[in-house]
Amino acid sequence: MKYIRKTLDFEAEKPTVITLGKFDGVHRGHMKLINRILEIGKRDDLETVIFTFDVSPQVSFGYRKPQMLLTNEERRRRLQKQGIDTLIECPFIPEIRDMEAEAFAREILVKKLHVKALVVGPDFHFGYGRKGTPQMLERLGMECGFTLEVLDKVMDDSREISSSYIREELMKGNLEKVNELLGYPYTITGEVVHGHNLGHTIGIPTINQIPGEDKLLPPWGVYASRTRIAGREFYGITNIGVKPTVLEKFVGVETYLYDCDMDLYGEVAKVELCHYQRPEVKFESVEALKQQMNKDKEHGKQYFML
Repeated sequence: MKYIRKTLDFEAEKPTVITLGKFDGVHRGHMKLINRILEIGKRDDLETVIFTFDVSPQVSFGYRKPQMLLTNEERRRRLQKQGIDTLIECPFIPEIRDMEAEAFAREILVKKLHVKALVVGPDFHFGYGRKGTPQMLERLGMECGFTLEVLDKVMDDSREISSSYIREELMKGNLEKVNELLGYPYTITGEVVHGHNLGHTIGIPTINQIPGEDKLLPPWGVYASRTRIAGREFYGITNIGVKPTVLEKFVGVETYLYDCDMDLYGEVAKVELCHYQRPEVKFESVEALKQQMNKDKEHGKQYFML
């Protein structure tokens, strides 16, 4: 997959089929759009393109905190797995931010990307002031020689599946619903770093990660988890928070892996959160913490039926 970022100097090598959006989470609703451009690309021999931004416009304008379901790198990796030809992560700079919708369609989609087919959702808006609509694109398509498909939303009962809906469920700690809406487990990806070795000291060794500031985390607490690392998969339990018993100074992700005695420092771990067990608690002593961690381990084993 071609990954174009931090530049407006791009041009497609052949005619394209494009879908546009923030794609935060690459959830089931997004996958409907993605699967459709893959179908059209294969049928009509078009380059498949996803056009997004390096920062969400809502974040750029201060409407929402810069915390995402997927970091840009996680989003790139997930889209690459889908078989997309090109991901454009356009810088959200004034030159783009202040561009009128029709100019964006003509200058970016038609001239630079040679679009022949567009696929969007019914509520898609673009351009300065979000004045661009599917109706505008349909008119421009007739003028400029591209087709437009507007796909219905994917529903969860009576509610549209959206990144906002998933964020709401994540902040409730409802990982089962989050994972259902995403279509895959909510994952924290990061390098294993050195901690305080407290886990080794009390006989419960763990791996530690420091998530990026732009990664949205669920409520601080303990989760049943599954970790993919060094080509293997382990079940375990994960604590997210500041470890108040030992007065940690940053928000970390600490995971105990069942049946693992490997040295994993420096490896990239993908920790999939499956079930919220309990909130983070400050214990009176390290011994009390150890006793609770042993209970958490057993709870996790029961959840995974190990």
